[in-house]
Amino acid sequence: MDREKNIDESWKERASNEKAPSEIPLTDANGAEADQNVSASSDTGHEEEVAVNFLNYVTSLGFQAMIFMGDVPNPLTNQEDVNLRQAKFLIDTLVLLKEKTTGNLDKQEEDILNASIYELQMRYVEAVRKEQGL
Repeated sequence: MDREKNIDESWKERASNEKAPSEIPLTDANGAEADQNVSASSDTGHEEEVAVNFLNYVTSLGFQAMIFMGDVPNPLTNQEDVNLRQAKFLIDTLVLLKEKTTGNLDKQEEDILNASIYELQMRYVEAVRKEQGL
Protein backbone atom coordinates (compact mmCIF):
# COMPACT_ATOMS: atom_id res chain seq x y z
CA MET A 1 0.00 0.00 0.00
CA ASP A 2 1.53 3.30 -1.12
CA ARG A 3 1.08 6.25 1.19
CA GLU A 4 1.93 9.77 0.22
CA LYS A 5 4.13 11.66 2.65
CA ASN A 6 2.71 14.92 3.91
CA ILE A 7 5.52 17.28 4.83
CA ASP A 8 4.63 20.39 6.78
CA GLU A 9 7.01 23.10 5.64
CA SER A 10 5.07 26.00 7.14
CA TRP A 11 7.58 26.11 9.99
CA LYS A 12 10.12 27.66 7.62
CA GLU A 13 7.95 30.72 7.09
CA ARG A 14 7.17 31.01 10.79
CA ALA A 15 10.86 30.73 11.65
CA SER A 16 11.85 33.43 9.18
CA ASN A 17 9.22 35.75 10.65
CA GLU A 18 10.43 35.22 14.21
CA LYS A 19 13.29 37.11 15.81
CA ALA A 20 16.80 35.94 15.06
CA PRO A 21 18.36 34.13 18.06
CA SER A 22 20.71 37.06 18.64
CA GLU A 23 17.70 39.38 19.02
CA ILE A 24 16.03 37.26 21.71
CA PRO A 25 17.13 38.39 25.17
CA LEU A 26 18.80 35.71 27.27
CA THR A 27 17.96 35.46 30.95
CA ASP A 28 19.79 33.92 33.85
CA ALA A 29 18.29 31.58 36.44
CA ASN A 30 16.75 34.57 38.25
CA GLY A 31 15.09 35.93 35.12
CA ALA A 32 17.50 38.86 34.79
CA GLU A 33 18.74 39.64 31.29
CA ALA A 34 22.11 37.98 30.77
CA ASP A 35 25.06 39.22 28.73
CA GLN A 36 24.65 37.88 25.20
CA ASN A 37 28.24 38.45 24.15
CA VAL A 38 30.07 35.17 23.85
CA SER A 39 33.73 35.78 24.29
CA ALA A 40 36.95 33.87 24.58
CA SER A 41 40.36 34.88 25.84
CA SER A 42 43.07 35.08 23.25
CA ASP A 43 46.76 34.53 23.85
CA THR A 44 47.12 38.26 24.47
CA GLY A 45 44.63 38.14 27.34
CA HIS A 46 42.07 40.30 25.54
CA GLU A 47 38.49 39.17 25.17
CA GLU A 48 37.34 38.57 21.60
CA GLU A 49 33.88 37.95 20.16
CA VAL A 50 33.17 34.38 19.02
CA ALA A 51 30.39 33.94 16.49
CA VAL A 52 27.88 31.23 17.29
CA ASN A 53 27.51 29.30 14.04
CA PHE A 54 27.68 25.78 12.67
CA LEU A 55 31.36 25.93 11.65
CA ASN A 56 32.47 27.13 15.09
CA TYR A 57 30.36 24.41 16.72
CA VAL A 58 31.94 21.68 14.58
CA THR A 59 35.39 23.12 15.24
CA SER A 60 34.69 23.23 18.97
CA LEU A 61 33.63 19.58 19.07
CA GLY A 62 36.69 18.60 17.04
CA PHE A 63 39.00 20.56 19.33
CA GLN A 64 37.50 18.87 22.39
CA ALA A 65 37.98 15.46 20.77
CA MET A 66 41.64 16.30 20.10
CA ILE A 67 42.08 17.24 23.75
CA PHE A 68 40.60 13.92 24.86
CA MET A 69 42.86 12.01 22.45
CA GLY A 70 45.90 13.75 23.91
CA ASP A 71 46.73 15.60 20.67
CA VAL A 72 46.30 18.99 22.33
CA PRO A 73 46.96 19.84 25.99
CA ASN A 74 43.91 20.67 28.06
CA PRO A 75 43.76 24.50 27.98
CA LEU A 76 42.67 24.64 31.63
CA THR A 77 45.45 22.45 33.05
CA ASN A 78 47.99 22.70 30.22
CA GLN A 79 48.44 18.93 30.58
CA GLU A 80 47.58 15.91 28.45
CA ASP A 81 44.05 14.78 29.28
CA VAL A 82 43.45 11.42 27.52
CA ASN A 83 39.92 10.05 27.67
CA LEU A 84 39.30 7.97 24.56
CA ARG A 85 35.74 7.16 25.56
CA GLN A 86 34.88 10.88 25.59
CA ALA A 87 36.79 11.44 22.34
CA LYS A 88 34.74 8.69 20.67
CA PHE A 89 31.53 10.25 22.00
CA LEU A 90 32.45 13.60 20.43
CA ILE A 91 33.38 12.00 17.10
CA ASP A 92 30.11 10.04 17.12
CA THR A 93 28.31 13.34 17.83
CA LEU A 94 29.85 14.83 14.69
CA VAL A 95 28.78 11.76 12.68
CA LEU A 96 25.25 12.17 14.05
CA LEU A 97 25.29 15.85 13.04
CA LYS A 98 26.35 14.81 9.55
CA GLU A 99 23.48 12.33 9.28
CA LYS A 100 20.88 14.74 10.65
CA THR A 101 21.97 17.73 8.55
CA THR A 102 22.29 15.95 5.19
CA GLY A 103 20.99 18.25 2.49
CA ASN A 104 20.82 21.26 4.84
CA LEU A 105 24.43 22.44 4.83
CA ASP A 106 26.21 24.71 2.41
CA LYS A 107 29.33 23.38 0.65
CA GLN A 108 31.79 24.87 3.15
CA GLU A 109 29.90 23.50 6.17
CA GLU A 110 29.63 20.05 4.57
CA ASP A 111 33.33 20.01 3.63
CA ILE A 112 34.48 21.09 7.10
CA LEU A 113 32.23 18.53 8.79
CA ASN A 114 33.35 15.68 6.51
CA ALA A 115 37.04 16.57 6.83
CA SER A 116 36.75 16.90 10.62
CA ILE A 117 35.10 13.51 10.97
CA TYR A 118 37.66 11.82 8.73
CA GLU A 119 40.66 13.39 10.45
CA LEU A 120 39.34 12.71 13.95
CA GLN A 121 38.50 9.10 13.14
CA MET A 122 42.05 8.54 11.83
CA ARG A 123 43.54 10.18 14.94
CA TYR A 124 41.25 8.10 17.16
CA VAL A 125 42.49 4.85 15.56
CA GLU A 126 46.08 5.99 16.17
CA ALA A 127 45.29 6.91 19.80
CA VAL A 128 43.70 3.51 20.45
CA ARG A 129 46.71 1.74 18.91
CA LYS A 130 49.06 3.85 21.00
CA GLU A 131 47.11 3.04 24.17
CA GLN A 132 47.23 -0.68 23.34
CA GLY A 133 50.96 -0.48 22.61
CA LEU A 134 50.62 -1.41 18.94
